[in-house]
Amino acid sequence: MDLRFGDSKPTDEERDAVDALLGPPESAWEGADDRSDADLRWARGGRAARERRDLLLPGLHALNDRVGWISEGGLDYLCRRLTVPPAEAYGVATFYSMFSVKPRARTVVRVCTDLACAVRGAVPSPDRVGAAEGVTVEDSPCLGLCERAPAVLVVRAGVPAGGSPTPPLPETGAPPQTPYRRFAARPQTPDGLNLAATGTYSAPPAFEERGSGGGAPSFGKGWAWGLPAGPPAEPPPAQAVPQAGSPDLILLRRIGAVDPSSLDDYRAHGGYTALRRAFAIGPAAVIREVTDAGLVGRGGAAFPTGRKWQATAAQPDHPHYLVCNADESEPGTFKDRVLMEGDPYALVESMTIAAYAVGARHGYLYLRGEYPRALRTLEHALAQARARGLLGENILGQGFSFDIEIRRGAGAYICGEETALFNSIEGYRGEPRSKPPFPVEKGLFGKPTAENNVETLVNVLPILTMGAAAYAAIGTPKSTGPKLFCVSGAVTRPGLYELPFGATLGDLLGLAGTPDNLRAILLGGAAGGFVRPDELDIPLTFEGTREAGTTLGSGVVLAIDDSVPLPRLLLRVAEFFRDESCGQCVPCRVGTVRQEEALHRIADRTGAAAAADIALLRDIGQAMRDASICGLGQTAWNAVESAIDRLGAYE
Repeated sequence: MDLRFGDSKPTDEERDAVDALLGPPESAWEGADDRSDADLRWARGGRAARERRDLLLPGLHALNDRVGWISEGGLDYLCRRLTVPPAEAYGVATFYSMFSVKPRARTVVRVCTDLACAVRGAVPSPDRVGAAEGVTVEDSPCLGLCERAPAVLVVRAGVPAGGSPTPPLPETGAPPQTPYRRFAARPQTPDGLNLAATGTYSAPPAFEERGSGGGAPSFGKGWAWGLPAGPPAEPPPAQAVPQAGSPDLILLRRIGAVDPSSLDDYRAHGGYTALRRAFAIGPAAVIREVTDAGLVGRGGAAFPTGRKWQATAAQPDHPHYLVCNADESEPGTFKDRVLMEGDPYALVESMTIAAYAVGARHGYLYLRGEYPRALRTLEHALAQARARGLLGENILGQGFSFDIEIRRGAGAYICGEETALFNSIEGYRGEPRSKPPFPVEKGLFGKPTAENNVETLVNVLPILTMGAAAYAAIGTPKSTGPKLFCVSGAVTRPGLYELPFGATLGDLLGLAGTPDNLRAILLGGAAGGFVRPDELDIPLTFEGTREAGTTLGSGVVLAIDDSVPLPRLLLRVAEFFRDESCGQCVPCRVGTVRQEEALHRIADRTGAAAAADIALLRDIGQAMRDASICGLGQTAWNAVESAIDRLGAYE
């Protein structure tokens, strides 16, 4: 791909997709067909167009959603519209796994082969044969559907013939969104893939029980075929919450009890009480409440939220930004997805409170590209909040204005790192930045930015409604409040659980139900560590897991029984980090490849035969931990190390 514009022309469909996002071109300099006399006198674009560089990622989505891939002509047209060098745009387009710069079918079946699905029997593409005509099958890292593993995401570009991909949204009658998804279990055969792609299947009445039971559901006997094409209804969000309806819940109490599409229902169950209190006490008092409550980040780093907000609010440079990181890509994590699908107004309200506290007037919600139902739900929630004066100008008549813009990710684990996320929003490759300066000083667009994930933000609501002291009384002195845990794998009742900090691993697995042949538990996802079945007394707190030599991470708890070959699972962890490394720094770029190579060599070896490669793995792991620029490389060795030291994986 050259720095210069090429001769390739966009198709009418590609041109329409870009123009629908950016509006029609105003001159030939922006790609209009006819060159006017004015175009011959001066060039247009320049700085004004470059200031729209942040629309590059939405533009790539527009092309990919409409056609199914990004052609040279389509990319060239988008680059003309935004005055972005084609070489740079090509680098961005090829950075994300959900985009393709090579022709592919309009229907793409993304089959999850990551940890939770691998434990439940998913197999990689070389072990599957065939696919429906006009369908592309791709292996995928974790889809965030771990409670329904093994999972499939079916994405179809454009609007299928004979109907719309999804029904209009309730209340607003908004047009349907693309892409859309549907689910199947164990798509290991040609027939299974064909049926997953065409949608000519439905779940039998017993599916809900089998899908939440110890055995993985499978294609074939028990499934009903031949129904009209179209996506089957997704299970309600409450199905992912085995505790739904329990009076002890705080963060999950509305899921299953409140219609996620109804703002009135949300308000009837206490919605917007916290925002009204925030307006009553003022921004400084909101930050003080969050600080006194002891709230720390729930993404794994556990940085005090109040300190982050205070540092952002104190910056003299303006504007300030708020960014919600909803790009949970850690294998085994799905808590943010359940919150967004089941209680979207809680996130809208909590983002508004956070913006009020830090002095932000504009917020970005960076959403995983693999979450189309969450996208539809949140777009509807934002529209309703704006229509009712709860978002936009002069919220609740308090003189505070704030709005939220959704930006879709496109499949890049590294964009969970906050500075990589900023680069992605700005239209660059999602590569981490060096720190300092820190985001509270120079974050998104070089301005002070507060970044939090979904779970962290929704914790602000109970802090303001129940008070900092009451919230801090939950949990332990160093880990306060409730915590969400994503339980999957070899358990009877996989799903999202809420427990106060301080509950033990045994308490949690007792709720989920574990088999007698439990072999290990992975805490924290691919970046976490393994523990043994005799270590279930580990307290689920940040300090408790550290003392036990492991990590709580984002709350992933993956149970593994003795039917799963541990070396193959470790190899999948290494493959994941190799694929997801952004390649910016040498320790991670080279180390993740060398780690995978060593694990391939010792996959079927034990004892002395594996000793040399295990020693090499330790050296590689230490180098990545010490010298990588961000947490991806620094944690890429954790799970493998814990499996060797705690589980004796190669003895």
